Amino acid sequence: MAGKIPEQFIDELLARVDIVDVIDTRVPLRKAGKDYKACCPFHEEKTPSFTVSQSKQFYHCFGCGQHGSAIGFLMEYEHMSFPEAVEELAKRAGMEVPRDARVIKDQPDTTAPLLEALAQADRFYRRMLREHPQAHEAVAYLKRRGLSGEIAADFGLGFAPDGWDNLLKAAAASDAMRDALLAAGLAVKKDGGGLYDRFRHRVMFPIHDHRGRLIGFGGRVLDSGEPKYLNSPETPLFHKGRELYGLYRARDALKRVGRALVVEGYMDVVSLAQYGIDYAVATLGTATTRDHLERLFRYVPEVVFCFDGDRAGRAAAWRALENALPVLHEGRQVSFLFLPDGEDPDTLVRKEGKEAFETRLQQALSLPDYFFQALADQVDMARSDAPARIAELAKPLLSNLRSEALRHLMLERITEKNRLAGASLGQVMTGSSSRLPGKRANSGESNTGVSPLRRAIQLLLLYPEFAQVTDTENLDFLARLARPGTELLEKLTTLIRNHPTMTLGAILEHFRGSEHEPHLAKLGSTPVPGDRAEHEILFRDTLHKLRQEATTQEIERLMNKDRFVGLNDQEKSELKRLLADKTQVRPV
Repeated sequence: MAGKIPEQFIDELLARVDIVDVIDTRVPLRKAGKDYKACCPFHEEKTPSFTVSQSKQFYHCFGCGQHGSAIGFLMEYEHMSFPEAVEELAKRAGMEVPRDARVIKDQPDTTAPLLEALAQADRFYRRMLREHPQAHEAVAYLKRRGLSGEIAADFGLGFAPDGWDNLLKAAAASDAMRDALLAAGLAVKKDGGGLYDRFRHRVMFPIHDHRGRLIGFGGRVLDSGEPKYLNSPETPLFHKGRELYGLYRARDALKRVGRALVVEGYMDVVSLAQYGIDYAVATLGTATTRDHLERLFRYVPEVVFCFDGDRAGRAAAWRALENALPVLHEGRQVSFLFLPDGEDPDTLVRKEGKEAFETRLQQALSLPDYFFQALADQVDMARSDAPARIAELAKPLLSNLRSEALRHLMLERITEKNRLAGASLGQVMTGSSSRLPGKRANSGESNTGVSPLRRAIQLLLLYPEFAQVTDTENLDFLARLARPGTELLEKLTTLIRNHPTMTLGAILEHFRGSEHEPHLAKLGSTPVPGDRAEHEILFRDTLHKLRQEATTQEIERLMNKDRFVGLNDQEKSELKRLLADKTQVRPV
């Protein structure tokens, strides 16, 4: 089963399934004109803003911004991985999923023995918490931390007794199982040969992936040994940079609340759950990664990071912010909550209870506010050049933002805090990210604020057949056009010409995970005034404007070169041709 799913199969699959049927079995739809509508399943709302287009094979929520194809819907709604969603749709369509022939087929399943070894270890650790003579130490520790027997059982907590081979003696009945315990990270090789238990004299926290499979353990030591917390090592099943403790258990609460609380330890997650805050998850000994955030945003539109207020907590928050910026777009929010000195979520929720703790969550710093605060902490605000210094620090970070709206909001917040005019800040923040709302990027923008290039891309998404309006030769000017997005228009045109029957949903699948995907989705879901005939005229006229712009740019380049270093005969001939074309060029 291992291997890459060919793009040709994805295209054929999306052409054979109907997104309306896929969604309607999960979220009842009602006809609304040529499209279908429902209350969005991804956020709370009373007025339907969730739209499904049969012609485009595309869904979009105008409230929270969720969008995609039938594959994307299953990934978001059922929390499936991409291959799982493809498999589900293929079964529905009666198709068999092929795999890339470059990958060796019929590879043995190497994870099954690891899953069995982990399951045996889980049963052993739970039994030891009930039966082992040393179990009273673990029970006393859990009681000191305020945990009830019910919550400990709910999270499947266990106990690894002191000693070098308790698990090995209990579980390694064969050489194959010993090998599996080693591969699963539950046993360690001795320097002189043989194995010993990785976890000893620890309270054990089983770790599940987002599908509910047991993939590893975390252990909290019961004496003064080091490290205080120990996680399973990286294995074929367990990847710390992708997994979050408590996510599988919290999945229903996340959907109900619409918010995820990210904390730093297992005990925080368990204690918060005992007090009714059941939407917390924890990273596993690593900083919050982009993979963590992408996974969380499949469940909720808002993530709140909760950190200690000390230097280590502030450093962790800054790393989280850096990793959050590239994955933020419309509909996604990030906030930061810093706890009083000496407190963590575990201790604080026990002191003040659920209501007071959730009040703190409501007062968490928004990302723009925390962003400015963190930058200001790095600058001497008494200096006259402090605003410029803050802008310089912000520039490389803001360049990672995919959301134009959020970028503008961040710039406005920095401008406001620095008591600068927007133009003054914009002079320091050079480039497209410095444009504030209401400022046109260039004279090429229409009176609607939409540039000809964006308009051409938008019309192609709404009417993929427009790619056939002009032949390849008439688009050769794109290679000369110095405008951000030109390469995307070329890619889009080539893609549609190679697949003439593509829908918007299928187009977006080709750009899944790229920086272009959210922008294409937004353009594709934004209506353009007028009918199809008017839109075709507008498309031709837009290409005409872009070709004129490319011609003007090339003329200016050649004339500047002629002024400073001179032109060769071929370049002189090209300049003469372009000057003639400039007066004769007509819509394609």
